[in-house]
Order: sequence, then C-alpha cells, then structure tokens
Amino acid sequence: MKCSQCQQVDTKVIESREAADGEAIRRRRVCANCQYRFTTYERIERPQIIVIKNNGTRELFNRDKLLAGLYRACEKTPITSLQLERLVANIEQQIQSCGDQEVATARLGDMVMERLSQLDEVAYVRFASVYRRFKDIAGFERELTEIRERKTGYVKG
Repeated sequence: MKCSQCQQVDTKVIESREAADGEAIRRRRVCANCQYRFTTYERIERPQIIVIKNNGTRELFNRDKLLAGLYRACEKTPITSLQLERLVANIEQQIQSCGDQEVATARLGDMVMERLSQLDEVAYVRFASVYRRFKDIAGFERELTEIRERKTGYVKG
C-alpha cells in the first residue's frame, strides 16, 4: 500500500480489526520512510450496482456518496458512524441478494428512508426533505403526519 504522504510503497500494518460487522477489515498502517500513519479498509469486491437516475442516466453505485448524504442528515443525532455503515451495507446486501445489477434512485431512496425512520425521526425528516425535494412547509407537515400515523397506528379518515 502506497503512503499518501511520501508515495513510498514500503508500509507496515500495525493493527487490523473487523469493521462494518465483518463486511470490511480496517488496517492501521505506518510508512517505513516518513512514519506517517494512515488507515485503509479492505472489502470483498462484489458485482457493481448501477443506479438509474430519475432522468434515465446510469451511474455506478457510490457507497461514499450515500454515506455523505446520510452523515449530513444525521448531524447532531445519536446515530453512530457504525450504524450508518451497517445501514449502507444492509442496503447493498439487499440489492445484491435480489440478483439485481441495477436499482432506481427511487427504490434506493425508499430503502434508505425505511431504515432511517427506524433509527431516528429527525434524520429521517432531514433525508426526506432532500430526497423528496420538499418545496414548502406543507411537504414537511405531510411527512410529519405520516410519521405520527405510523407511530400511533392512527390514520385520519
């Protein structure tokens, strides 16, 4: 593994441990040349998932892009990085277990929202506001009403 500071290829693993519920291995490394310490992650390479965007274009699924959106939605909530890593790994696993190579952004967003709603309501509403593109306060109100109805089992007639 090449050192990101001095580009030397002589690095040493000083610690390894499981990450993301066994889905990855986290390795702490040190450069033999400049003594810089850094972390790498090793994951099983799975078939690539293609995301079909709303406009019909296709792009490779990017777990880091999804995680970045989740981190923004989960700021100042009790949700941990490990919970978010598990959430994304679970979604990837679900898509691949169906045998699908492609997934629509709408389905992907619904999968995220379903899981987020179980973790934290504030993070769920934040994510929903971007994913569903609320244009006004009425959109927020509709979403909050749905949350209340799910929690209480009461649906207004």
